[in-house]
Amino acid sequence: MSLIGEQVLLRAYLQSADRAPMMSTSERIVAAARTGNLAGATVLRGIMGAGFHGIVRQSNWGIAQHVPVIVEIVDSAEKISDFVNGPLSEIMANGMLTLERAAVMMYRRRAQDEPNRLQLAAALAPLSTVPHIQPGSHMSIKENGVLLRAFIGESDKFEHKPLYEAIVLKARELGLAGATVLKGTEGFGANSLVHKEAVLAMSSDLPVLIEIVDSEEKINLLLPHLETMVREGMVTMEHVAVFIYRHDEGDQPSKI
Repeated sequence: MSLIGEQVLLRAYLQSADRAPMMSTSERIVAAARTGNLAGATVLRGIMGAGFHGIVRQSNWGIAQHVPVIVEIVDSAEKISDFVNGPLSEIMANGMLTLERAAVMMYRRRAQDEPNRLQLAAALAPLSTVPHIQPGSHMSIKENGVLLRAFIGESDKFEHKPLYEAIVLKARELGLAGATVLKGTEGFGANSLVHKEAVLAMSSDLPVLIEIVDSEEKINLLLPHLETMVREGMVTMEHVAVFIYRHDEGDQPSKI
């Protein structure tokens, strides 16, 4: 079954110190997702957070830290439902899960896969559930934004540059509002290989997530380039309401 189209994004919000014997909760979730033949999983590690432990920050001194960790999995509603009701119910002791739409535009298992023409999905009713917020003196609202997310590998290249760098530079060249690169600590993707962060690793292929928010018009400018640049990985999108805060009267207005 093709993964292209309307799917579900599961986010598990954890703490890095959440551990069963011998293995962290995030590692157990990734292992269970791979065993269950889900499309992929990405672990993102935070450097600061707030929760029932209070304010937590990354430190070089503690062996067990309570910094936030997010595990992201994208797959069909049926497979996500089976995963939540099955393996995840046995793994999760603390934390929080969220589920949301994720329109998959690309899912390539290997560089030789046939290309598919990237195109944005239509806006669906769930965006109507976003609460109506009156803009304040320092806030403006753009309800036709698109959140584009590219799941790739750290070692992926394009024209002798790291792929994530090439995508960010292309987004800047096309005049998009910005791009954020998030490095994962563990995960597997379309090629189903599990990669983990190692303290003494000389090289790695850790998962990398690139997030870009802009207007449909601007995101559409980038899609043909992603089609050429991303040879293995997944690209998803979602329609979002964008809230822009500007407290400096000299700030330039957003182009979103």
